[in-house]
Amino acid sequence: MRKKINAYLLGAALLLGSPFATENAEAASTYAKTRYPIVMVGGFMAFDSILGIEYFYGVSDDLRKNGATVYDSNVSKFQTSEFRGEELIRQIEDYLAVTGAEKVNLIAHSQGAPTARYVAAVRPDLIASVTSVHGMNRGTPVATFFGKVAPPGSMVGYALEGIAKGFGYIFTLITGGPNAGEQSAQAIIVGADPEDAKRFNALYPAGVPKTECGKRGDAKVNGVSYWSWGGIGGYTGPITNPMDPMDTLLINFTSMLLPKYIKHDGVVPLCGQYLGTPIRHNYRHNHIDAMRHLFGMTGFAVDPKTLYRTHANRLKKAGL
Repeated sequence: MRKKINAYLLGAALLLGSPFATENAEAASTYAKTRYPIVMVGGFMAFDSILGIEYFYGVSDDLRKNGATVYDSNVSKFQTSEFRGEELIRQIEDYLAVTGAEKVNLIAHSQGAPTARYVAAVRPDLIASVTSVHGMNRGTPVATFFGKVAPPGSMVGYALEGIAKGFGYIFTLITGGPNAGEQSAQAIIVGADPEDAKRFNALYPAGVPKTECGKRGDAKVNGVSYWSWGGIGGYTGPITNPMDPMDTLLINFTSMLLPKYIKHDGVVPLCGQYLGTPIRHNYRHNHIDAMRHLFGMTGFAVDPKTLYRTHANRLKKAGL
């Protein structure tokens, strides 16, 4: 009976012209089985999972069900991209030791993108590809705001630093992440500022478009392939699901800190999301939707799981 029902559902999807019907049929075996393991890299407040809830909610399991070998990295919550990159290198070396693979594919969200780019720059021998998802490749004005209201040495700065250290320490212990005692609000504020992003990009330019709002960077540098995708939310801005508390509480707050004349996903300007070969940057996803939170409440746009799964197939076809 179950097989008959599934057949009816698949037939209905084909008749209705579902864009996912053929993909799901192929995905039942090795659709996402890449040559090299995939390592997911989170951004600000990154973690692998908390009480079974993943940073990339449901994404890694979906990739595994479709043949991929996937690891969820766990780097510092509040630190610079270089600091986090060194942590990531050590984790990648562990993954390679376990799998016997020569390299990994990095798929990174938000601050995870410059973190992954740093690793690819200093250890290209370990990396097959870097994919930036709503990546913070040119910083964000949100960091500039906090840098002005909480400069180093100020009372607000001391308070924010204390909160970050305490929260980061507890959060790191809960998630089993590294360097629990070295979390720093000032580190993330400086590291995410657009001015510091210019310094970072001068040191690690691979894949970054040459112009300020360029849409395409070098597709391959030092043997590492680069891709990106992104978005700017729904038709009314970063709100994509009125029922999602993350949209109304977090996204709207950060949106107020961004210039009104630029397109953004609620946290990162659209111009900073481009890296390497652009896949598509007009998805109706805000910054939090890209990681499928809160619990997959991403509105009526394409489910981000489909984007990650399709990209794994893209990596597979590229021999990666």
